Amino acid sequence: MPRPDWLNLRPLDPLRSIKIKLGVLVVASVFVSTLFFILGLRAEVQFRYTFVATSLASLAVTLLLAHGMTSPLREMTAAARAMARGDYSRRVRDTSRDEVGQLASAFNRMASDLEQVDRHRRELVANVSHELRTPIAGLRALLENMVDGVQEPDKEHLAQALTQTERLGRLVADLLDLSRIDAGVVPLRVREFAVRPFLEAVLREAEALGHDVVFVVDVEPASLTAVADPERLHQVVTNLLANACRHSPPGGRVSLHAHQDEGAGSLRLEVQDQGPGIPREERTRVFERFIRGGEGAAVPYQGGGGRREGGGTGLGLAIARWAVSLHGGDIVVAESLYGCRIRVVLPAASREPS
Repeated sequence: MPRPDWLNLRPLDPLRSIKIKLGVLVVASVFVSTLFFILGLRAEVQFRYTFVATSLASLAVTLLLAHGMTSPLREMTAAARAMARGDYSRRVRDTSRDEVGQLASAFNRMASDLEQVDRHRRELVANVSHELRTPIAGLRALLENMVDGVQEPDKEHLAQALTQTERLGRLVADLLDLSRIDAGVVPLRVREFAVRPFLEAVLREAEALGHDVVFVVDVEPASLTAVADPERLHQVVTNLLANACRHSPPGGRVSLHAHQDEGAGSLRLEVQDQGPGIPREERTRVFERFIRGGEGAAVPYQGGGGRREGGGTGLGLAIARWAVSLHGGDIVVAESLYGCRIRVVLPAASREPS
C-alpha cells in the first residue's frame, strides 16, 4: 500500500545541521502558536478554544517537521530488520545533509558491502562445488572401472588417480581464499610447458567422464610450447570442453585447436563443438556467473542436427574468463559456420616467466 505523499515530505533536508533543524522546529512551533493566538484574540474567540486550536496547530507543525527529521532513522531500523532476515537489498533515502543524513549514507555503504560479501560467499560455495565436481567425477569413474574390472589397477591408472587427487588439493587451497580470488590477486605459478602433451592429458580426463563425443586435438606447430600457469589453463580448457560436450549431439565432434599467432607471439586456443551455437545477442552474457544455456532450436551443422541442453551451474565459462584474465588474456565467442567456437588468446607479454 503506497504511503501518503505528506508522509514523504522532508522540508528540512537542505539544512546541514541537526541543531539548526531543531531550532527551526522550535521557531516554527512558536510562530504558529503565536499566529493562532493573535487570530483568536482578534476574532474574540473564548480563550479555551483559542488555546486548544493553538496547541493542535503547533503540534501538527511539530509532528510534520519531526517526521521528516526522523524518517531516515525509521528507514534504517526497517532495513536493519530486513538484513537480520538475510535481505541486504534495502537502502535508506539519504537526501538529508545533516548528521542523520551522513549516518544514512554510511548505512547504505555498509549495506552495499554486506550485500557484496554475502554474494561473494554464495558464489564461493558455487565455485567450489563446480570446480570440485570434475576431478571427483573423473576419480570416481576411474575407480569404478578398476573395481568392475574394466581397467587394471596398474601404475598408469593409479598415477591418473593420484593426479586427480593432487588437483583436488590444489583446487581446495585456491578456492577457499575468497578475498584473493575476488580481488584477482591469485598468484600465477608460471612455467614453460609443451602444449600438445598438456592438452592430450586434459582430453584424457574428459574422456574418462564418459562423454558421448569424439575429441580432436590439433596443435600447430607440434612442438609448440607455452609459458603460463598450467593449473589455471587446465581450469580454462576443462570448463570449455565440459561446455562443448554438454551442447554437442551424441557422437558429435569436439575440436581443440592450439597455435601461435605469427608476429604477435600470442597463444591461441579454440574449442569448437557441433551444437546449436550461441545467439549473437547472448555471446557476451554467457561469461557472466549463473548464466546457463537455455532451451533453443538446434542450428544445422555439418553432419547432422544439433542439440542444446540446459543444466550446469552457469559458472564454467565465468571461471574460464577469470582464469584467462589472470594471464592478461581475452576469451570470446568467435564467429563459426556451425556450432560454437570459443577462442582464448594469451598475449605474449603475459606469458613471460616472472
